[in-house]
Amino acid sequence: MRVAVLCGGESSERDVSRSSGWAVAEALAGRGHDVVLIDPAAEVPVLADPVPAGRSVVRVPKEPPAQADRALLGQRMYAALTGGPVLEQLRRADRVFIALHGGWGEDGHVQALLELAGIPFTGAGHDVCAVAWHKGRAQAVLEAAGVPVPPRVLYNRAEQPEPPTELKQVLESGPVVVKPVAEGSSVAVRKVDSLDEVRADDEVLVEPFLSGREFTVAVIGMTTLPVVEIELTTALFDYEAKYQPGAVREVSPAEIPTHFAERLQDLAIRAHRALGFGTTYSRVDFRCDSAGTPYCLEVNALPGLTPGSLVPVAAKGAGLSYDELVERLLTASGGGSPTPC
Repeated sequence: MRVAVLCGGESSERDVSRSSGWAVAEALAGRGHDVVLIDPAAEVPVLADPVPAGRSVVRVPKEPPAQADRALLGQRMYAALTGGPVLEQLRRADRVFIALHGGWGEDGHVQALLELAGIPFTGAGHDVCAVAWHKGRAQAVLEAAGVPVPPRVLYNRAEQPEPPTELKQVLESGPVVVKPVAEGSSVAVRKVDSLDEVRADDEVLVEPFLSGREFTVAVIGMTTLPVVEIELTTALFDYEAKYQPGAVREVSPAEIPTHFAERLQDLAIRAHRALGFGTTYSRVDFRCDSAGTPYCLEVNALPGLTPGSLVPVAAKGAGLSYDELVERLLTASGGGSPTPC
């Protein structure tokens, strides 16, 4: 197949995405595909054509890109995806493998552009991505489907100068986690103890801090990979912990009773189905309270695919190599294509 791999982009997860993109592209090239690697936000967007088979490692810096750089990156990305040589490269591909994370790559913008151009791609369509990307909307859908989610409050200081009563009530029960309502890789996620610390310039989601164990379940189609436990050395699985070697221990399969693993996998399938992922793929994240009850934190439409990311770790626990995992994601039914290639 002729495959165009999209990576990088304009989001705070740009560096993670470039690492994912290189790894995916090299894996596909190693399996005999004709691969072009494209970062639509880069000054020179075509990173490699064709991609050689190999195994280079693209390291993820400790800090995400500066917010000030994102406007220029966005301008480049929009221009590249709506005309010129990059769009022609995408049109020539049998399928576009979206290895973008966050921002336009995960909130449905890129998917909508590809759908309008009639270009088949991996992963969910624009509508599913848009709902999953907004943590408040996604949790409302999950709650209606019977998936346990933490109690939460959406707060925007610009619209609500006086914090809502619900926010004060959540804080009375102990520390809370504050996270951007639409962001990935745990960028700007923090644990706070007082109302003053909650204040933010943009809309945030505030939920009780759950002190129990943390797990994640990858879903491909209607099949789950083994449960992965994330053993933390910090209170939160933040950006630095996710992408620096040795910062956390990821156990796959998780060392938990079979009935509990099956419970998490069942909830993951239910969440995957409720948000409309269907035959595509997702990663469903859970955290337990002090009593061991699991709650779904979010569902990731385009989870990280660096060799050390959680989905490849789960695949390894199932006996799948990284290259085999990437091939499965490529051939699963995705956006703009009702049947596998």
